Amino acid sequence: MNSLDPRSLIAMGGFMALVMGLVLGFMRRYYPPSILGLGYWALAPAAWLIATVFFAAPGPWLQEVGRWLGNGLILLGFILFHVGCRRFFERPVQWRRIVIPFALVMLSLAWFAGPEPSYRMRVAIVTAAIAVTHTSTLVFLWQSGNRNFPVRMVQATLALHLCVLLVRLQTVLSVPEVGDLMEASTVQTYYLGAYVLAVLLLSIGAVLMATDRVRTELEHMATHDALTGTLNRRAILECCADEHERSLRYKQPFALMMIDLDHFKTINDTHGHQHGDRVLVHFADSTRSALRRADRFGRYGGEEFLILLPNTAADVALPVAERIRAALSAGHALDCQASIGLTHWRGPEDTLDAMLGRADAALYQAKAQGRNQTCST
Repeated sequence: MNSLDPRSLIAMGGFMALVMGLVLGFMRRYYPPSILGLGYWALAPAAWLIATVFFAAPGPWLQEVGRWLGNGLILLGFILFHVGCRRFFERPVQWRRIVIPFALVMLSLAWFAGPEPSYRMRVAIVTAAIAVTHTSTLVFLWQSGNRNFPVRMVQATLALHLCVLLVRLQTVLSVPEVGDLMEASTVQTYYLGAYVLAVLLLSIGAVLMATDRVRTELEHMATHDALTGTLNRRAILECCADEHERSLRYKQPFALMMIDLDHFKTINDTHGHQHGDRVLVHFADSTRSALRRADRFGRYGGEEFLILLPNTAADVALPVAERIRAALSAGHALDCQASIGLTHWRGPEDTLDAMLGRADAALYQAKAQGRNQTCST
């Protein structure tokens, strides 16, 4: 690493920024628009790349201006990465808290580049500003609650680079003579190497975070009904099968509830299918509010839904059914009536198919007896 001079490391960082900026730019174009923050993540490497160009400016006067702009763009890149993280997790961005401190940093750098020239102060200011930005991003990512690998990778990169920055800041403030940025020293080499590595790993982390979000959305689309947001038929039946196996292993009870909206065809014929869709969405939201966190709720087909109540005996399941019917008669314009068929697991000889058959039979019994009621078997 000592064989690399600062200009080579800066050029390497610029090249990596160019590649990762292109990757993130194409991802922004082709990934679903629901994935926010990609634009800011793509702008961050662009800022780092332009900073490389300014650091290569020739001539004494142009070098001072170039380094002032270059330092500002490096800081701007990390700020844009922070903004991208906030947008990715759908959190608001308070631009005043970003723009004003950034402007003050740039004015301070300009002051110590012109009226009161001090390389030491410029290094201290930009290092401290990047450290504050890293700390803000770390705190935000921790508060987001996401603990998957891409987020952990970004957190680790920020933490390691923050340690390097703090060591550099301490060195700048304590050592009387500080070498120029382009001076080929061990300290400068390791500092610039850490910067290049941070640029690369943060960009890769952004790519992984976006890709993981795409995977999560695809998995959600594969297991959930697009209209109501409930589990689809295949997913709810898989949940039922898993719960049946768990009951066989641990001898714990569970219940199934089949629900059908009463006179739904009449609603569609009278008010149109769009109104019918709104009724289904309202029904799903109202029913979901009456269930426990562990319960599973899926669309079995059309206006028919299936609910799995894990670790629930028959006497506990019946009040749940009544809560659902009560939630559907709260006075909302889209309220509807529903018939419910309820059954519970009867022991090791009871199969899932038999339970589904009993729940379906109980449902039709409720309809035959006048609808808008619960029957159990």
